[in-house]
Amino acid sequence: MKPKLRLGVVGCGEIARYTALLAPFVPRLALTACCDRDSEKAHQFARRFRIPLVFTTVEQILQAEAVDAVYLALPHHLHETMIRMSVEAGKAVLVEKPLTRTLSEGIALVNWLREKTIKVGVNYQYRYDAAAYRLAQAVRAGELGRVFSVRINVAWRRTEAYFHSALWHSRLDQAGGGTLITQASHFLDLALWALGEAALAAMGWTANPRFEVEVETLAAAILQTEGGALISLTSTMCAAVEEAVRIEMYGERGQAIYSDLPIPHLQVRGVRLRRYPVPVAGVHALQRSLNGFVRWVLDDQPYLTPAAEALPVLAAVEAVYRSAQSGHREAVEKLA
Repeated sequence: MKPKLRLGVVGCGEIARYTALLAPFVPRLALTACCDRDSEKAHQFARRFRIPLVFTTVEQILQAEAVDAVYLALPHHLHETMIRMSVEAGKAVLVEKPLTRTLSEGIALVNWLREKTIKVGVNYQYRYDAAAYRLAQAVRAGELGRVFSVRINVAWRRTEAYFHSALWHSRLDQAGGGTLITQASHFLDLALWALGEAALAAMGWTANPRFEVEVETLAAAILQTEGGALISLTSTMCAAVEEAVRIEMYGERGQAIYSDLPIPHLQVRGVRLRRYPVPVAGVHALQRSLNGFVRWVLDDQPYLTPAAEALPVLAAVEAVYRSAQSGHREAVEKLA
């Protein structure tokens, strides 16, 4: 029997719930511990998902012999410190996006990780969405021809409860931003990965039409890539009715439109795309991401988003935020 990866969950909030729900459907993954500074929340989480070990400090879970790796579902400003602590303790890490709250933190962390052998991955799970993966691989293979235009629309709905249940979502110093970094970065990451190009410059606008919070709940941007493609992005958490995410890729030979509802699918015109199956098994993108992380740690099979792969989208997001503040086009910081 192949060994299982024993995973400890750090942060027992809403996002961790989805990981815990899907963990039983990842054959070589076992949730062995959970941790939250709120003891009642940690114990409720453990009871619900039948997790044997419960802790209230990160130091405790990192010392547990029954934990091989940790899943960090924490406020963004804690990511860098907690990743460093976990790696020093010899635990592999899967962290929720973004890698860190700021690009400077991310660059420092990735440079530090180059000297380490412990694996750190970022859960940009849409790279494991079957339709999104097919779109990205088709673009990378040149099946649409040179892609010159990308449009991304994220019309999601959040209520006051989203901020009240996790106050850090509302704070700029803890979240680093709002709908752009927390939600739209999933799909901007996918677009940049598909194009195989970094963003070169950005114009951005942010607003807050509904909630009295420090972070933006509406963002719009135009980004130019190194290859000359223009990416138009709109993201909000204020939609009256939540809509499907759309990613439209327009190339010289054809175009493809991704939508995540009612199930993830592609509409293709002008060309016929090959299948490009996702390299790991699973029905849901998060399930596949977990499966990919397990194979990476146990079998050294590639994971689609190791820590360094999460820097380009963070650089692009920061440039959009700088532009929204300055009112001018801003250069995206180049990565070594």
